[in-house]
Amino acid sequence: MISSMTSTMTRPTQPVPALPPALSGERIELQTIAGRVSVYRSLPVVATVPDPAVGQPLTLPPLLLVHSVNASASAAEVAPLYDHYRHTRPVYAIDLPGYGFSDRSDRAYLPRLMTDALLAVADYMRSQHGGGPVDVLGVSLSCEYLARAHSEAPNSLRRLAFVSPTGFSGPKRRYGPPGSNLGLPRLHRLLANPRWGGWLFRQLTRPGVVRYFLERTWGSKQIDESLWRYDLATTRQPGAEHAPLYFLSAYLFSKDINTLYEAIDCRVWVSMATRGDFTDYRGRSTVEGRPNWQFHQVEGGALPYFETPAKFIALLGPFWV
Repeated sequence: MISSMTSTMTRPTQPVPALPPALSGERIELQTIAGRVSVYRSLPVVATVPDPAVGQPLTLPPLLLVHSVNASASAAEVAPLYDHYRHTRPVYAIDLPGYGFSDRSDRAYLPRLMTDALLAVADYMRSQHGGGPVDVLGVSLSCEYLARAHSEAPNSLRRLAFVSPTGFSGPKRRYGPPGSNLGLPRLHRLLANPRWGGWLFRQLTRPGVVRYFLERTWGSKQIDESLWRYDLATTRQPGAEHAPLYFLSAYLFSKDINTLYEAIDCRVWVSMATRGDFTDYRGRSTVEGRPNWQFHQVEGGALPYFETPAKFIALLGPFWV
């Protein structure tokens, strides 16, 4: 008994610091089919931009920003875009299931779950802004979920902007069965083993490791320090390991993504990085010639709006009008 008490006392549990908001404005929580979903929103007093055709004010629909999926993801990844657009149009930013303030419970994290969350948020936005379709910008892997959301509810999404989208790299395209994913069951069982799954996640989210992966994303040592600090904070929250372990075992990648991309009939804008780990877009040839798709090689890493926000926004801006 004494030995057991001594052992417990020598390993005190450190309280987890409360997660601060990633963005300004109001944060709301929606109860959805995908569980509790956290959404930031900001509603400008005057939601208009100049119409380049006639020079008169133009009202744009609300915009939803969707972060990427990785070990330390959150709405903080879209902060520069959120801060810009909040002055000219209603802007929303989601914490995908398993990240930020959204539900981080121990469950299966699959493209279906992420898509359900996006469709629920889009429906909520439409209910708040006259019922019309919304614009959406996704980053990296979240672009796959937006493509699926559009295939299921094409009248809900007006235009899609993809920043460094997955699904176009390598020599092989993915035309698997509808709704399938690349999940590796044995790998997930190994990674999520209760005896070492939490320990493994903590090793992957040590400060130096998080910095290393951000430097690979940037293709440079000059990362955004505020994002790095928030990444560390969000990975310390209870349940933070569940979604990333599904990500690491490939369950969150869609096996049918190229079928979904090729079926998109709304306008699509794509930003391609020139540095870092996300510069291979050879698979864009399957859609590049279509009139509704436009590709732009944007100087910088996979999140170029952190590096040169004014240039990025100037390039993207005309797409929404």
